Amino acid sequence: MQISSKSYPYLFLLLIIAFACGKKEESCELSSEILDQDLTVNIVRLEQDFFKAKSIDEFKYLFEENPEFTREYLQMDLYPSADTLAAELLAIHQDSSMRVLYDSVEVVFSDFSDVEKDLENAFKAIKYYFPQFQIPKVYTFTSGFNSDLVVTDDLIVIGLDYFLPPTHTFQPELPRYMAERYDRPYIVPMIVMAISARFNVTNPQDNRLLAEMIYYGKTYHFTKAILPCTSDQYIIGYTPEAISESFDNEELIWSHFVENELLYETNPFEIRKYIGEAPFTDAISTKAPGRLGRWLGWNIVDDFQFNQDVPLDVLMAEPDAEKIFRESGYRPRKPNE
Repeated sequence: MQISSKSYPYLFLLLIIAFACGKKEESCELSSEILDQDLTVNIVRLEQDFFKAKSIDEFKYLFEENPEFTREYLQMDLYPSADTLAAELLAIHQDSSMRVLYDSVEVVFSDFSDVEKDLENAFKAIKYYFPQFQIPKVYTFTSGFNSDLVVTDDLIVIGLDYFLPPTHTFQPELPRYMAERYDRPYIVPMIVMAISARFNVTNPQDNRLLAEMIYYGKTYHFTKAILPCTSDQYIIGYTPEAISESFDNEELIWSHFVENELLYETNPFEIRKYIGEAPFTDAISTKAPGRLGRWLGWNIVDDFQFNQDVPLDVLMAEPDAEKIFRESGYRPRKPNE
């Protein structure tokens, strides 16, 4: 097939676009060195076993079969005996509303293989960067909106009822802006962020806003490094529009922090305005998303890692927030930069 000379510019443009798209997709994949590790994650769907149990003895058998879950999640030590806990769970699981909730969870999460695979790859990446990381046991459960996510050194429990689609009839009692972040794509990022805390070294004497910003910045940077193909939306919990608008207004946001000398603020009530959960950062604008201090911290940490070219484990082990900020060379991006 012949191509006319008039088509050359368009063909060249298409080749550039194809190359750019291909390069972007390739760059987000974990390396074969990470993915080829001999590591397998099998998520135990424990809610199924618990809802099938019909007697106190059957519940006690489940306790014995899952000691970590029973001890750390069900908190057996708070009950006079195993029989007391079993009787309470038996009553809960026979409740008609709980049965309906369980049925909904089973429909929505009938296939959990995508989450299982994503979590397995995340564990491989964490193990690669932090060889001391020990793979925890992973369970799912339906708690009746009592617990969304438990992450310890030994186990992870995912409360699947919390992660039903935002449009589902059953919803946790959370503000809408927070409830929207409880959805299937957020499960693995939430787990990775929780795990990051054990590697995120800080200076406990530093109680400035800057320290909080850098802590969360390291958390998000860690999560993105472990889940490079995951959209920032599912890491920080902003909509794509909010992310775009935040970058468009980064100079304005940064000016607010500088002009009000916020980086060295130690008043916890002031710090909460920029770090704490909120539908918006009203100190800046009711149109600005909440937690903007965390978002700025992420940008600073990204710049530090890029400019200093430090490995992920070295970055996470750096407790000096001031050093990270000073050596980041951070400056607000101009729109479309």
